[in-house]
Amino acid sequence: MRSMVISAVAAATLQLLSSAIGAQDPGAKLTPFDKKSGGSEKVHMLAHVPGHEGAWKAADVELEQDPNRPFAYMCGFVNFDFQIYDLSNTASPKKIFQWSIENPELHRGIGAMDGKYFKIGRRYFYAQSFQFQQGTPDADLGAVIFDVTGLPDASKVKEVARIRYPQSLGGFHNSFAYKHSDGRALYFATVNASKALIYDLDKVVAGADPSTWLIGEVPNPTPMKQTGAGGYHDFYVGFDPATQQDKFYGAGLGGYSVFDVTKPEMPKQAFTITSLGMDLAHTFTPSPDGRYAVTETEYQYTPLRIWDLKDGQSGKTQNIDQPISAWTSDWRTLAHNHEVRWPYVFVSAYEDGLQVFNLKDPKKPVTEGHFYTCNCEHEKGFGGSLENGWQSENSVMQGAFGIDVRNHDGLVVISDMRTGLWIFRMDGFTGWKGSDHGVPDISSVQDWDRGPKAMKTKAN
Repeated sequence: MRSMVISAVAAATLQLLSSAIGAQDPGAKLTPFDKKSGGSEKVHMLAHVPGHEGAWKAADVELEQDPNRPFAYMCGFVNFDFQIYDLSNTASPKKIFQWSIENPELHRGIGAMDGKYFKIGRRYFYAQSFQFQQGTPDADLGAVIFDVTGLPDASKVKEVARIRYPQSLGGFHNSFAYKHSDGRALYFATVNASKALIYDLDKVVAGADPSTWLIGEVPNPTPMKQTGAGGYHDFYVGFDPATQQDKFYGAGLGGYSVFDVTKPEMPKQAFTITSLGMDLAHTFTPSPDGRYAVTETEYQYTPLRIWDLKDGQSGKTQNIDQPISAWTSDWRTLAHNHEVRWPYVFVSAYEDGLQVFNLKDPKKPVTEGHFYTCNCEHEKGFGGSLENGWQSENSVMQGAFGIDVRNHDGLVVISDMRTGLWIFRMDGFTGWKGSDHGVPDISSVQDWDRGPKAMKTKAN
């Protein structure tokens, strides 16, 4: 019944968006059966580092952003670990550190799912999220925090804290580290409940009483109608210069939600995006000025949708239900995650590897380039247990999983579940500053030293 519902929703959604999808220009395209490693003229592969042996090689990937810290973090479903690479020489990445959970053979679950770095004062940290099944060790473990200030000296990497949440077992699936306008470093995390959690990272790394770490919760107002349950999958947090507010953009089971988290202890709902096909909302990323957004839903045949958020941000409407356009690399596949560096959107597109499209005209997305990181046979997912993959045999959820972009020089990295770590550059993209494109200098990259303070002063 569930597959019938999803198929019907997919068909209806494609019909609804057919005219908008037709507006984009994907250029020449190979069928999923004919795709080979390689890419378009504008995208250049600098290096490829194979991952673990076995079915699942890599989960997410995270780049540090300071020019004098050329480090990349890649976590994995295999061995429940993460690795640190020195990218000083982008043509020859060097693995300098690896860490695994104790007794990995006793653990069951997705494992090391998502990683985020952050900075407090002069010290740098890395937060690795985990997901382990109930009945196995560390089922209540959400994240492990490491002090990585001493890199590239691996002997100076030290564990400083573990965040546990026994109220809802299963760990943290996704996370977001955010420099709040009030100066605090905050950590947003998903749990197996209809909410996201907000932690004060200053308290975590300072060794304060763990009971004081959790400072707020963001409820999900759009649970799946079939079950009445479901929390957030992924989210983005950013400062909105127009309203002078810190805002949470959450993708959850049932739709997308925007909250004012200027006071993280008391989040206030702003508006939602709900309509046909939103039950498996996955990723939600606004433009730097909060006017537009790119969203993903996690089922085959669905495109990335582009939304105009103006009426929601201004308070004119409580819900937006009609996208203004959409983009897909191939109607038969599925994109996974994305990073917005306006007007570019960098996509980790599962079977279709790295994809880049342009939203200079949000109503007419145009493909800029691509590179196939996985010569995957179409719809031949792994299947099996959680540690070996949760897809069925006919799944397209294989290949490029995580993606990140380095703002100061435009470096792009992909983590591919089958093939490991990939490093790219794109012609014409040598770095990103919002001012170069007439938008605020806001992206997923945080100014850990100043936060949005400069933006607030300018707006005022």
